[in-house]
Amino acid sequence: MFKVCFGHELHNFKNLNTFTCWLQRPVDGAALGVFRMLYGACMLIDIAEERGGGQLDVRFGEPQHCHFPLFSGMRALEYPWMGCVYLCMWLGALGIMLGYRFRYSCLAFIASYWYIFLLDKPAWNNHSYLFGLVGTLLLFTQAHSYWSVEMNFFALFPKFMFFYLYSSLDSWMQSELRQPVPYWNYFIIKFQFFILYMYAGLKKFSLEWLSGYAMSSLSEHWVFAPFRQLLDGELIDLLIIHWFTAVFDLSIAFFMTCELTRLLATPFMISFHLMNSRLFVIGMFPWVCLAEVPLFFSFSWPRRIRLFGKTANWPTSEASVQHKTGFRAQLRSCIIIIYCALQLFLPYSHFITKGYNNWTNGLYGYSWDMMVHSYDTVLTSIKIVDNENQQVHHLNPYAFTEYDRWTKFADMAVQYAKCIERNIHEDLAKHPQNSPLTSTNISIYFDIWCSMNGRFQQRTFDPRVDLLRAPWSPFKSTPWSLPLLTELNHMRPKLKTIANEVLAWNNYSDVIFVADFPGLTLSNFIAPALFNCTLTILEGNVRYKSANDEESYFLTAGKSIGLESNVTHTVTTIGQKPASYLYTYVNRTMQEEDNLLDEPMPPKERPILPVWKEFKQRVVNYQQFLMHLANCVLYLVYDVPIPMSVRERD
Repeated sequence: MFKVCFGHELHNFKNLNTFTCWLQRPVDGAALGVFRMLYGACMLIDIAEERGGGQLDVRFGEPQHCHFPLFSGMRALEYPWMGCVYLCMWLGALGIMLGYRFRYSCLAFIASYWYIFLLDKPAWNNHSYLFGLVGTLLLFTQAHSYWSVEMNFFALFPKFMFFYLYSSLDSWMQSELRQPVPYWNYFIIKFQFFILYMYAGLKKFSLEWLSGYAMSSLSEHWVFAPFRQLLDGELIDLLIIHWFTAVFDLSIAFFMTCELTRLLATPFMISFHLMNSRLFVIGMFPWVCLAEVPLFFSFSWPRRIRLFGKTANWPTSEASVQHKTGFRAQLRSCIIIIYCALQLFLPYSHFITKGYNNWTNGLYGYSWDMMVHSYDTVLTSIKIVDNENQQVHHLNPYAFTEYDRWTKFADMAVQYAKCIERNIHEDLAKHPQNSPLTSTNISIYFDIWCSMNGRFQQRTFDPRVDLLRAPWSPFKSTPWSLPLLTELNHMRPKLKTIANEVLAWNNYSDVIFVADFPGLTLSNFIAPALFNCTLTILEGNVRYKSANDEESYFLTAGKSIGLESNVTHTVTTIGQKPASYLYTYVNRTMQEEDNLLDEPMPPKERPILPVWKEFKQRVVNYQQFLMHLANCVLYLVYDVPIPMSVRERD
């Protein structure tokens, strides 16, 4: 049965010797070569987009820009040299795609890629981690054995260019003259994608995902139009987006591995990734996954296309070839086993790296918890206290970074606070007369309110803790990182019901749900544009005080109080347990704007498939990327000044 399902004999796995024979058996490298080309092409596009090449000057051109490296000793190079790093990565990706100087190209790509990846934890994504792993794995394979361009001596001389082109073309078309590749070249890459799907499914088989709170309102997207003929939006969100996706992620890799179900599962696999490319802004991830699909089919399938070369009869049966399983081959098998075990362990290793845990376990990226959590941040405040004179100053939270993941992870919050301190010290040293601070003896406090998966808005960090002096260790839980208030999860259905009722009042009403910890105070300013504002207590006890009142009010569950516009008030949670409450209000500005219009403005029509618009945007982005590279090279070679973009900061 095992042979029928997976195409391999079970005895191949009974000991190291037979397993090594199974991994070392020669197979055609054609399918692997096609994957290598497609992966290289995707990385060429990815460099200008998710790797930030199109915004190279903004990310690395400002000396005060804050980065969040995994290792504290890592630093970004000066902007022109960072341009060289990107150029090296780009040339490496090009070499991978063409198969030119394959080992050097892989080294150039992955060295640059991992350096940029490890330099900024907030930019980590599951697929970014995947891209780096695949590039590293390709380094050790013979993926250039098919459809690769190999430069030769004649390319150095123009008069032999025709012969060079002919010989290069011949190396592409006469691929059957290449040597076969060992099967482990396929196995290790297919295993990496197997882990991707299986763990993404395992992470989704949780109450959090299966309850349907992670992804909301996706059913309104045009890709779900066929389902709307049968189901309403809420059922599509629950059954299709949450339940089906969990089953799909967990099972699709098994179905693609099994020969009996492979052909049936392939249309679902392709459709799934094409839909993801429309639903989410996730760069090259769907396309890399689509490039990997053919690896599950015949090793020689590209040769069946006449243009790609003649069919090669490499032996693929374990019994047809006598294998040599010496020490080196068995050592390679052991390394592969260790690598696979490491990939199986890392997504569940968060009990070791406790310092990176907050509301979710571990840093986003290597855990494969894709789309399991969604966030809504309503307030991010950075308070700087001059300890010499106790003056309080407020800083634009994004003055020194374009990321926002530091608002949810303690390690990045500490890094950002220290980067802010370093920038303040530099400003005081260079321009003491322009700085509002009088000394370098400062404290920095973060007050961040965020909601995860439809819960209450709550604080992520204790706002009373000075982050410049806050303790943090990668192997210990962070005491000032406030936990997710899971004890209030039972109220989420009620929150949804209340929200629907408030939104039904009119087109300008809204509601915000808040929960806070005992002893903490929320200071809230009601903007003049808001009216009919009310504070209602759901659970717990609070003390309310308006800036216009001399006395405070004690409010318990079920009590409400009207709020004045253009006035600040405070809500202090008292007692031994958290308090939860809600604000309802109507936006006067939106209402007045609509009243000024004789007729309501029709909604803007959104194109179903804005492919041409996306293509033009990518072309513009790539032009900017190439321009940044040229500016960096010209500066280093000829000392040509570099035009810089300036980020606004307060």
